[in-house]
Amino acid sequence: MIQRIQSLWLLLAAACAFAGFKFPYYTGNKLNDTALYELNATSTLLLMVTTIAVGVLALINIFLYKKRSLQLKLCVLGILLEAVLIFLYYREIQNFIPDKSTYSLTAILHSVIVLAFVLAARGINKDSKLLKESDRLR
Repeated sequence: MIQRIQSLWLLLAAACAFAGFKFPYYTGNKLNDTALYELNATSTLLLMVTTIAVGVLALINIFLYKKRSLQLKLCVLGILLEAVLIFLYYREIQNFIPDKSTYSLTAILHSVIVLAFVLAARGINKDSKLLKESDRLR
């Protein structure tokens, strides 16, 4: 299980997803307030639930190594969930004043999650091809 590179990519995706609870995505002033706010996964319930879903999906996907077709479908689902999460962050950013707000450096974590899911899917696909080739040679 851990020998496969896609397990490491999925573990990286889960770690980055759960790091979203600790690190901010966006920092600045809201439209009707002068206080400084940080937008992270705990800011709204929808962001929290979606972030948990992405992280748990990546962790569960690690242990489905015998069911490669399901694992590949769950990687695609993880990419779609992460796209929804990025859209939800974008929607929340609209509540901030543009001149006094900025993206945090840790916003890159969400790009890393998408990249990790893509690389994991690529590794799963390689394993499937290798298994088909070895079955053909028998």
